[in-house]
Amino acid sequence: MNLSEAEKWIDHLTSCSPCYRDFSQFQTAYRSRRTRTLVAIAATILLVACFAGWALFLRQKAPLALRPKEPSIPRHEEPLVTQTVVLDLRDRSPERGAEPGPVLPPLEMARNVSHLEIYLPLGSPEGLYDVRIMTTQGEPLLVAKGRAKIKQGLTSMGVDVAPTIRSGRYILKIRERGWDWFSFPLVVR
Repeated sequence: MNLSEAEKWIDHLTSCSPCYRDFSQFQTAYRSRRTRTLVAIAATILLVACFAGWALFLRQKAPLALRPKEPSIPRHEEPLVTQTVVLDLRDRSPERGAEPGPVLPPLEMARNVSHLEIYLPLGSPEGLYDVRIMTTQGEPLLVAKGRAKIKQGLTSMGVDVAPTIRSGRYILKIRERGWDWFSFPLVVR
């Protein structure tokens, strides 16, 4: 009911003692119910908090009393160390003429490497490059992207590697985005 409709009842309430007494009793009963409800909610919250604390206390204490003391067994895990390898392609520029270039030994890297730093062939521009390590049958083991930057005349880029490549012979393929692939023999030891 809005205030304009309640105005006639308010005038009557202030002038009629029996009605005011009834209104006062309704108001007291409402306040009493609201107080009881709030106390019940607070008591419920307190009980839940007590039970939760008690359960946590028992959970922490019980395993210590029931578990016999066990000797510690040393773990034989490899340390989490990032191993970086540099693959230097500076003297392995792509062949442009009909004459074959000198035969160079394959690139080498360890099997537990987690980061490659690749020095691109001389004259390589900055930009986005695609990198792949493939089996000799053409199956990709690593597909990555990197951004090459030139620093002090050296074009290089970094690529993260999952250390799951097994020992063996592979092919490293690199290309500037939108250009042809260049292949380099790679041996993982």
